[in-house]
Amino acid sequence: MCSHKLETLPYFCASIMQPIQNLFPQLEQPKKVVITMHQKPDADAMGSALGLYHFLVQFGHSVQVISPTNWAAFLNWMPGCKTVLDYESASVEKANTFIREADWIFCLDFNVLSRTKRMEENLVKAGGQRILIDHHREPQTEMFAYGISDTGKSSTSEMVYDFIMASGHQSKINKEIAECLYAGTMTDTGSFRFPSTTASVHHMVAHLKELGLEHSLIHEELFDNFLENRYRFIGNILLNRMEIFYEYNTALIAIPQADLIKYDIRTGDTEGIVNFPLSIKGIKLAAIIIDRGEERKSSFRSKGGFDVNTFARKYFNGGGHFNAAGGFNKEPLEEVVAKFKQAMKENVDQLRSYQF
Repeated sequence: MCSHKLETLPYFCASIMQPIQNLFPQLEQPKKVVITMHQKPDADAMGSALGLYHFLVQFGHSVQVISPTNWAAFLNWMPGCKTVLDYESASVEKANTFIREADWIFCLDFNVLSRTKRMEENLVKAGGQRILIDHHREPQTEMFAYGISDTGKSSTSEMVYDFIMASGHQSKINKEIAECLYAGTMTDTGSFRFPSTTASVHHMVAHLKELGLEHSLIHEELFDNFLENRYRFIGNILLNRMEIFYEYNTALIAIPQADLIKYDIRTGDTEGIVNFPLSIKGIKLAAIIIDRGEERKSSFRSKGGFDVNTFARKYFNGGGHFNAAGGFNKEPLEEVVAKFKQAMKENVDQLRSYQF
């Protein structure tokens, strides 16, 4: 029996996740397909999902992309984004029907079903085959019939590119696929500056450029479409909400819900802010804790050898990558901040080992 908190429900459970290459012979047999991603999808989650969507529809599959929640407005330019169902605001029964009737359910950019929030129960009960494509640590592999989990990859978008290339159908990579996969890969690599930017990433981008990709237009869509209030919000939090703990090589930004309301902050407006303190000399660990009302959301970034994936899992019900992770807590903001400061002190030896 697979271990899962909803194990009283009937669900498909794969004893061994089969290699995703085993799907290749089945690609030309039209099926009902659902593609989903983690809640509050970022550019990699949405880009990989829509890139795969534009690939699969060329085989005659009936494909529906479903997001567990809403997403940032700066992703709306992506080809096909208007067809994506928001599980929380669309007809839930309509979305559940797609899930219930699907032959394949592709799960992209997450590896634990709880990351789909209210969709989790219906994904567990679904009779179709769940397929994993993801690059995060500690996947719930027993819940997937097919899949690939590779923490060495820069992004799920790069993995979808690899999936297409390995399937032998690279001729199907069109403008829409190229734009979606480039957006996801570029953002998840920090515009190609993170250590995850391997040679294979640059080979992929070169190939997409050869196919006619206009990368500068995508940068404009993703980074030049914010409203004035976001920058005033950033100025406020850097001035009033950021604490620097030089003795721990750590920076913390704690944002009360009142700030979100005052500056009319929407989904996506806090994206990337956690990286700001990492540009301060000597900072090895940067954290942002945001009071979202129903829960406190945390993001962690690190340089070098400090493992924020383990840090997030141990203290903040989260996880992710070695140098980038997130989590959440139900306690009040003040308690979560106190918990972070205690965790920082408990990891002082690792944090102080940073060499200037």
